[in-house]
Amino acid sequence: MGLGVSIFLLAAGAILAFAVSWNVSGVDLDTVGIILMAVGALGILLFLGLRYRAHYVIRDRIVDEPPVERRRDRGL
Repeated sequence: MGLGVSIFLLAAGAILAFAVSWNVSGVDLDTVGIILMAVGALGILLFLGLRYRAHYVIRDRIVDEPPVERRRDRGL
């Protein structure tokens, strides 16, 4: 989940939890809003955590053969 989707879920959840006064039979919109806000916040935390971790990844390259030298023909 990307950062944009997480922010959207957080905003949509806040709207459902705090700004909507509709009554839907069988569904508690406050609870749905809180769940969406929690999922959005978790997505933001995961996004930031993965981004933070990516700066410290060290890639080691194991090479069995020496690099190949390429020579260009000059057409002489």
